[in-house]
Amino acid sequence: MSEIKTKQTGADVYEFIRTFADTEQKRQDSLALIQMMREVTGYEPKMWGPSIIGFGKYHYKSERSRQEGDWPLVGFSPRKAAISLYVYTGSPEQAHLLEGLGKFKMGKACIYIKKLSDIHPGVLKNLMKETIHFLQARFGKG
Repeated sequence: MSEIKTKQTGADVYEFIRTFADTEQKRQDSLALIQMMREVTGYEPKMWGPSIIGFGKYHYKSERSRQEGDWPLVGFSPRKAAISLYVYTGSPEQAHLLEGLGKFKMGKACIYIKKLSDIHPGVLKNLMKETIHFLQARFGKG
């Protein structure tokens, strides 16, 4: 079984934002997301791998393979094309939570936004809370 590459590291979150976020808008949005996610989760931001800022963690075991590992409860990455939000499990029973979020594109379980002002902050906070509740109910508290 291959080892999971994305793990929590000791890298400096704010240095990452200064060097990785390629526009002032992404830097400002990243700082706002840190504040929001810290407020919602109660956790401090930590780097996961070279480019994800995560909050809290849970331990998962795949039902389809023998893969298991730790992953942040919620997180984001200010990537070049868009900000990737890891705030959604992708489960069908949570699809209604995306209503009213605003302008975004969807990956498998990742939400892509161009800028934070394109989405509704109250809906994003609710999405994070429900995702955390779902993950902790399914996998336990990390």
